[in-house]
Formats: sequence, C-alpha cells, structure tokens
Amino acid sequence: MTFKFDLLYRLGAWAAAACMITICGVIALQVSFRLVDALLVLLGMRRLGVSITGVSELAAYLLVGATFLGLAYTFVHHAHIRVTLLISRLPSALRVWCEVFCLGVALAIGLLLAYGLVGLARESLQYHDVSSGFLSIPLWIPQSVLALSVALLCLALLEALIMALRIAVRDPASFREATATDDSEMH
Repeated sequence: MTFKFDLLYRLGAWAAAACMITICGVIALQVSFRLVDALLVLLGMRRLGVSITGVSELAAYLLVGATFLGLAYTFVHHAHIRVTLLISRLPSALRVWCEVFCLGVALAIGLLLAYGLVGLARESLQYHDVSSGFLSIPLWIPQSVLALSVALLCLALLEALIMALRIAVRDPASFREATATDDSEMH
C-alpha cells in the first residue's frame, strides 16, 4: 500500500528519533558530569558539582514523544506487531472485511483518544498547569505532542481503511496480507 501522507509519517519518525537522541545526549552529559566529579574526588580535589536539573523528568517527556511520534510511521511500514493467526487462514474476500472491521475499530479508538488528549491539552493551557518536578514544564506542551501523534496515527488508520474498503468493494480476491511488502517499498 502506498500512503499519500507518508511524508508526515516520516516527519513524525524523525521527531521521535530526535527525542531519542536528545535523551541519549542529556543522560550522557549528566553521567559525564558525575564521572568528572568522581574522578576529581578520587584525585583529592573538590567536586565541580555541575548537574542538569530535572534530567529524569525531561527524559520521561522525551520518551513519551519518542514513543508516540513514531506510531504512524511504524503502522504504515508494517512494523507493529500483528497477530494474524486466525485471519491468515480466511479467504481473501473475508480477510479484507476483517481488515476493514479492525481498522474501523482502531480508528474509532484512536479518534476517541485524540479527542480526549486535545481536551486535556486545552484544559492544561487554560488553567496554566505545569509539571510538579524541577523544570515546571507547561503540561500542554507534552499533551499537545501526544494529541498530534495520535491524530497522525488516526490519519494513517483512515488512509489504510479507505484503501482496504476500496479493495473490499472492487476486488476482494486481490487482497494481500497487510504485512506483505509492497513492490514500492523494496528499494
């Protein structure tokens, strides 16, 4: 399947990768500061005492971003774990309708989640909610990232649902497994 909004999904994946790289960088920097302090103490010198405040909190928010921003990309590139033991034994015509049903349910759940997350972010913005840690990050920022990520996944689900519906209506016998690689993906 070819997705029209693949560039958006790739941008989400790049943002997820940037979050992971930032986590690695911040934690490596914090560990380096601790190693320098330990080395200075070992040599009988005074510690520098340099520390990054709120590393755990920052890493937690970045981990949420890394996890959710990559959802749409992993879905369209068939990297999500699928249990196809039952539907793989069905004929193509029935299998495509099972796919349509499952995509519809996933889209409905995703839309409900996105709606709730948008409401949560709007409420946090309205009441100026901030995190309770050292950094006092406005909560609408990570909540907006979550809402955007789930909305991106919903867009991917909608695209897949439309494609599956087209196949189901036009030529259900031609339906291939959703995890099968497309010729356009083999570069």
